[in-house]
Amino acid sequence: MPRTGVFICHCGSNIAGTVDIDEALEASRNFPGVVHADEYRYLCSEMGQDIIKKAIEENNLDRVVVGTCSPRMHENTFRKAAAEAGLNPYLLEVANIREHCSWVHKDMEVGTPKAIALLRAAAAKAALNDPLEAPELDVEKRALVIGGGIAGIQAALDIAEAGYVVDLVEKDPSIGGRMAQLEKTFPTLDCSACILTPKMVEAAQHPNINLLTYCEIDQVKGFVGQFDVTIKQKARYVDPVKCTGCGICWEKCPSKASSEFEMGMTRRKSIYVPFPQAVPMVPVIDRDNCLYFKKGRCQICEKECPPQAIDYEQQDEFIERRYGAIVVATGYDQLDPTIYGEYGYGQHPDILTGLEFERLFNASGPTGGKVVRLSDGKPPKKVVFIQCVGSRDKARGMNYCSKICCMFTAKQAILLKEKVPEAKSYVFYIDVRTAGKGYEEFQRRAAEEYDVAYMRGQVGKIFPEDDHLVVRGVDSLSGRNIEIKADMVVLAAASIARHDAPDLGRLIGINSDSYHFFNEAHPKLKPVETHTAGIFIAGACQAPKDIPDSVAQASAAAVKAVGLLSKEKLLGEACTAEVDQNQCSGCLNCEAICPYTAITPVEVEERYKDGTLKRTVAEVNPALCQGCGSCTVTCRSGSINLKGFSNEQIMAEVDAICLQR
Repeated sequence: MPRTGVFICHCGSNIAGTVDIDEALEASRNFPGVVHADEYRYLCSEMGQDIIKKAIEENNLDRVVVGTCSPRMHENTFRKAAAEAGLNPYLLEVANIREHCSWVHKDMEVGTPKAIALLRAAAAKAALNDPLEAPELDVEKRALVIGGGIAGIQAALDIAEAGYVVDLVEKDPSIGGRMAQLEKTFPTLDCSACILTPKMVEAAQHPNINLLTYCEIDQVKGFVGQFDVTIKQKARYVDPVKCTGCGICWEKCPSKASSEFEMGMTRRKSIYVPFPQAVPMVPVIDRDNCLYFKKGRCQICEKECPPQAIDYEQQDEFIERRYGAIVVATGYDQLDPTIYGEYGYGQHPDILTGLEFERLFNASGPTGGKVVRLSDGKPPKKVVFIQCVGSRDKARGMNYCSKICCMFTAKQAILLKEKVPEAKSYVFYIDVRTAGKGYEEFQRRAAEEYDVAYMRGQVGKIFPEDDHLVVRGVDSLSGRNIEIKADMVVLAAASIARHDAPDLGRLIGINSDSYHFFNEAHPKLKPVETHTAGIFIAGACQAPKDIPDSVAQASAAAVKAVGLLSKEKLLGEACTAEVDQNQCSGCLNCEAICPYTAITPVEVEERYKDGTLKRTVAEVNPALCQGCGSCTVTCRSGSINLKGFSNEQIMAEVDAICLQR
């Protein structure tokens, strides 16, 4: 019979408030195999860990049960303490008596018996635990950054500066992301291009960074330290080695299409670079609109190109590389406000989203930097800004705050006043949220110095009348109905997860929240890590955030990636699946469901009196297996067990709980 020690944590009053520690401790002393039981106010503290280590040595314990908070929080802490005392760390079991017990009950009469049941179950399982060893894994000294916005650029630069090679993958023809579409940034009103472009150039010129633009992630296999990634390099139909970026090809091109960078407000050529500061300055041919690809004629760009860089025969290519760590920084999309019919978006050219309005300020934008109405080219005298269009709207939009909209609107109202001094701005808002350094002062400056009228209320209807847009709303502070004859209306559309975020998440093995933003491993303690070891997130792909927060998170993700890449060896997962091949039926349902491609079919020979029979069974690669347990619940024959969570161990827990009752 194993010699088990049980240790119960008060967790301050988190556990002790609804669990009678003394009663639980006394009950634990009567569990089968328990030879020692103790308690402490904070077991995760250095003093608490010393109590466990001392008890292991003095009582010759070979199993340990710790009644504390979620194993996600402190299992590694207690495993390290056990290992320092000479005990195999996998002979320790955590009973979650906080989240699973004390936090969900209000009184000791209910909480205490349940805590005792959980401790009894953990002790029963611990008695069947086997000593496990985590395998050592090699680390590929190369990082992949997915997304070339400011977060991706910052992460790539930080990793590259640490001395590691980085591949920066961007789906568009140029890096820059959303920040490249901005005219100025709040709260300093810096020129966005002026602070972004040097970063873009630095990334392009850094010897440790390979820019892979106009690319998509096609496949991701492997595990932490050894991710095998297939990258699809889409055909540009322009040779990037020969191209000099002279611009003659797109100047001469007769065909046009809607500009994605300008939000569809103007047209670009069929051979194009997205914006003047694009990096790399290598155009791509839009084959869906190119006259040569559509009708087999034209070829003007090829005839006019001095270095003869046009290559109509170019094909998509696939690049296969191995990476030690991956940083995902794929950014966000803007909600399409057409679902809000009362605002009339898409029905009138002077009703714009905030990002569309931003492009009017830019010298390379659709109006050449002139803030004018798109309907008649005249400067607007009255502009109405409507906040929270799709944000904080459980019925039709998103239930969360998009965070950047209040400051984004204040900035645009200031820029409008500077461009059109006679213009007057009106802002309909639910609440003004300005959480950030210098943000509150900036918003007050818009209201007080730039005469921006803030009205707490909502707009019920917008409709055209003569050459104006009539905006009808309610001022909830005064209770008055308001009607404004505006020249333009700007909608602060919600920041939402990218449309392809769920597909990318499935591809690389990270999960998302209900809004499709990528989930961090822990909201407080692991804000840039994911549940898949070796994959980190940064920027607005995790949640709406502004530029400073995106840059800070990108650097944090880079530090985590560098910490991983700096190791010569990594410890893999010890709790891996194993197949009893004598019992395996060869259905291979486990292979289909395994998210880590750790299971493969193999042929085994079985000898009988009348000959040898070959049959197909499943086999687990322990280096690839991450111990998720999906295969164990899928196995029809029950031939797969997860080390540390075998059927016998689980049933021992169930029996212990039933015995308690």
